[in-house]
Amino acid sequence: MPKLIVSGRGGSGKSTLVTLLARRLGEQGKVLVVDADESNLGLGAIFGIEPPGKTLMDYLGGKTAVKEKLVAMLKGKESEQVALFTEKMALDSLPPELVGWDGPVALMQVGKIEHSMEGCACPMGAVARDFLNHLAVEEGQWVLVDTEAGVEHFGRGVLEGVDAVLMVVDPSHDAVILAEKAARLAREAKKGFGVVLNKVDEKTEPVLKEMLAAKGIAIKGFLPYSPAVARANLLGVPLDAGALREEVDRLVSGIGGMLKRN
Repeated sequence: MPKLIVSGRGGSGKSTLVTLLARRLGEQGKVLVVDADESNLGLGAIFGIEPPGKTLMDYLGGKTAVKEKLVAMLKGKESEQVALFTEKMALDSLPPELVGWDGPVALMQVGKIEHSMEGCACPMGAVARDFLNHLAVEEGQWVLVDTEAGVEHFGRGVLEGVDAVLMVVDPSHDAVILAEKAARLAREAKKGFGVVLNKVDEKTEPVLKEMLAAKGIAIKGFLPYSPAVARANLLGVPLDAGALREEVDRLVSGIGGMLKRN
């Protein structure tokens, strides 16, 4: 089953989409949500799952240890394709301190920016990429990766270990031009790509559809503006798993079509 990156500009609704998708897909099988956004602290709250005791960075000894290991490996190899994990891993065998389970749905964090002047987040990108490359998923299992805003995860190669990219596009020009760039980067990496329109209404939806169609970008689903979702995000409380149910169902079908064609 697939591993998907969910991306978009800041505030577009990436975490909202990940949460709604994870809860819906969890009705069909097991879902691992990988929080790969080094700055966002609120995914656990709207997801309704307490973040696990350790991040992947902690598991590997912390940011300094990871940086030292990466430097050592790069000095010993001409290729930049270094490995932090040495064996394939299964979702069911992940160390319990790294995953917080709520029934069939689990949350894992790659790492967070914790200190002023601690340096760039590139080591976290290397950890995310290598972890996804070594994570094997079985029938009835999904992996959803919530990334940082923008397209830096493309440059870091995080998408190397996934099957497709799903980008959230909200009603803004920035979101449209970002989607155009992301679509090109996904094609370069030979990954499936599609977008989900979020926070749209009867006035903005047709405009966005026209703009994206002109750029040859496939729309996989629509999520209308929801006061209930906006309130949950404001208060930092779990999203209702039944919120926007029909729209999420159609989106799941659209994702399936994207994966079949790619």
